Amino acid sequence: MSPWQRTTKAVNLQQPDRVPKTAGFTPHIQRLFEEQTGAKDPAAYFGMEMRGVGFLEPKQQGDFSPYYPEGIPEGAYVTEYGTCHVPGGFYHFDRMRFPMRELTTIEELEAYPWPDFTPEYRSAHLEDDVKRVHDEGYYVIGGVGHIWENSWQLTGMEKLMLDFHDNPEFAAYILDRVTEDRCFMARRCAEAGCDQISLGDDVGMQHKLMMHPDTWRRWLKPRLAREIKAATDVNPDISVFYHSDGNIESIIEDLIEVGVTVLNPVQPECMDPVALKRHYGDRLAFWGTIGTQTTMPFGTPEDVRQWVKRMCETVGEGGGLVLAPTHVLEPDVPWHNIVAMFEAIVEYGVYRD
Repeated sequence: MSPWQRTTKAVNLQQPDRVPKTAGFTPHIQRLFEEQTGAKDPAAYFGMEMRGVGFLEPKQQGDFSPYYPEGIPEGAYVTEYGTCHVPGGFYHFDRMRFPMRELTTIEELEAYPWPDFTPEYRSAHLEDDVKRVHDEGYYVIGGVGHIWENSWQLTGMEKLMLDFHDNPEFAAYILDRVTEDRCFMARRCAEAGCDQISLGDDVGMQHKLMMHPDTWRRWLKPRLAREIKAATDVNPDISVFYHSDGNIESIIEDLIEVGVTVLNPVQPECMDPVALKRHYGDRLAFWGTIGTQTTMPFGTPEDVRQWVKRMCETVGEGGGLVLAPTHVLEPDVPWHNIVAMFEAIVEYGVYRD
C-alpha cells in the first residue's frame, strides 16, 4: 500500500497492510537526529506516512504595543493574536503575557487588532501543496488550530473562566471571533483537498477535564461543532483529528457527536488506550498511544518495543490506529528509545490475515 492508502484505511477504521506511524521532534531531538543519522528530514528517514500543510504567516501584524504599556521583553515574540511569549528553558516552555488581561467591554474587543486569515496570499498555495504531497503518495493533514487555547491566551485562563460567569458576553465575543477564524481555515483546508483537518484544544489534566464537562459543553462544544461543520460541508468524508492532552474521557461521546473521527494523543498515563478501543473503536480511530511521560523517556529499548507490540495487538486490532509518541519527543528521550520505537513499529505493526 502507498502511505496515503495505509493512513486512509487506518483512520477510516479499516485494516491496512501495517500500522502507520509518525512523531513530532522538539528542536533538541531534531539536532540529536541530525547528529546520529546525518539526515535532515525525520519523516523521510523513518518512513512516516503523512505530511502537513497550512496557512502562511501574515505579512504584517497588528500594533499590540498599546496592550503592553510595560513593553515587550527582549527576546520575546508576539503572535498574530497578540499574545506575548517569553521563552523559557527550552521548546514550548514559555511564559505568556496576555494583551486582554485588563479588558472588560465589548467596545474594547471591537477595537482590538484581530488577525485576518482571509487574504488570498495566506491560503492560495494550499491546492498546489496538497497536490504535490498527494503526487508523492502521502496523506495530507491540514492544520487548523485551536479555539480554547487561542482564546485564553488573550486574557489569561483564570480571567476567561471567570468571565464565563461574571462577563459572559465578553467571553462569548472572544470565543466566537476565534471560532470564525478556525471555521475559515477548516473550510479552506477542505476546499484544497486535505485528507484530514487537525484541530483541538488542551482541555484535559492528568486525571480529569480542566473544567466541568457541562462548562465545556456550553462554551466549547457548539463552537467545535461549527468548526468541524465548516469542513464537512465541503467534504463530508474528511477525517477530523482532535487533539487534547490529558484525560478527556468525560467528553469523548460529545466529540464523536460533533464529528471527531480521530482522537489524539491518547496519553496512556491518563487514559487506557485498550479500554478506549474496546468502547469506541467502532466509531473512533486512535492516533498516538506511546507514552512520553513514562515509556519513551524512562523505559529501556525493550520496554519501548513491548509497549509498541502491545498497542499493535490491542488498539491496532482490525485497524483504527496510527502509532506515535503522545504529542512530541521531548529532550529527555534517549536516542536508542527513538530507534527502538520505529523499529518495533516496523516489526510488530504488520497485519496478517
